[in-house]
Amino acid sequence: MLWSELMAAKDSTMSRILGRSAQIDQLRSLVAKCAQSDAPVLLRGPSGTGKELVSRALHDSSARSLRPFVAINCGAIPEHLLESELFGHCKGSFTGATCDRKGRFELAHRGTLFLDEIGDMPSQLQVKFLRVLEEKLVQPVGSGTEVQIDVRIVAATHRNLEDMVSEGDFREDLLYRLNVLPISIPALNKRSEDIPELLAHFAGLYAADGKKVSFSRSSLLLLQAYSWPGNVRELGNLVQRFSVLYPGKTIDISRIPREFLSTELSELARCYGDSAELSAHVVDEQSPEGNTFPGNDSSEDYQVSPSVNASDFEQIIELSNAITILPDEGVPTRDLLNNLEANLIRTALEQTEGNVSKASELLQLGRTSLIQKINKYQLGGDS
Repeated sequence: MLWSELMAAKDSTMSRILGRSAQIDQLRSLVAKCAQSDAPVLLRGPSGTGKELVSRALHDSSARSLRPFVAINCGAIPEHLLESELFGHCKGSFTGATCDRKGRFELAHRGTLFLDEIGDMPSQLQVKFLRVLEEKLVQPVGSGTEVQIDVRIVAATHRNLEDMVSEGDFREDLLYRLNVLPISIPALNKRSEDIPELLAHFAGLYAADGKKVSFSRSSLLLLQAYSWPGNVRELGNLVQRFSVLYPGKTIDISRIPREFLSTELSELARCYGDSAELSAHVVDEQSPEGNTFPGNDSSEDYQVSPSVNASDFEQIIELSNAITILPDEGVPTRDLLNNLEANLIRTALEQTEGNVSKASELLQLGRTSLIQKINKYQLGGDS
């Protein structure tokens, strides 16, 4: 490979870490620095944040980029097979070992070995793994011969390894060995400003016959307010779902059938639906009339009684997305929050047919507090 081609490949891999937030800029900068070393890297972050993508960027930006990148998920392989997967085995060393087989360490020789979910590695195997890190030798199962290896280790976990050390589930000396270069990957809800770029990326990735989905402004606001428990993986799955169901459409989240959304996102959209008084349909970019969602009959709309108008709701969401500069004219915080609270209480009362006790459970409020708020906003309700 020519040097120019190699550099282009490195740039391409790094550019796949999407986002323009300060957190992602810092992450890319740290990856670039750590790629210049052979020291072990420990990637930390919630599931779905893209730890394998970062590990590939580390490899592709390093001097080992022309050598193998080998990945293994320590939590996905049964304990009795993981040792063989890592270190290899000899023919006849156990039932089913019909031939000699190289382990992941040997396969990654002079390259990078990515160990995902390192916190799931069994305690007994942690001892052998630590020895490999210290001596750079592996011994295949059933063999009396050790093999020299040269591997850069990148490990990843969503678990708190320090807590596991305290509980005796993870070796402290192994943690020290792995945590030479720690890299934390932020959860998606900590960088909501990156969501539009990620949506556009996955819309292009999953477009059928070039028919990319897009998102209305209100949908972008809702998606930025959503907590994304599954992080970027969940976002990608959601865009893929919409790309299959509504190719080429502009998505209005508040009109998507409930079964296609998570409970939290469905409720968030439901709060917005009536307050925004949207023209509930997906707009066909080629058709001015637009098209409604298949299977979304108007009688099945998920709407609530209006008390917050569209601009109020959008302001609330925007403020919740970590806006750091307020408009010169100021923000009517008290009115916005009161309107939102009244709307939620009204919704709970309607859903429970006016039963205050049940409504207080839905809202996670004390019954007395709820009655006071009902009186404050002059709402009805039966005890």
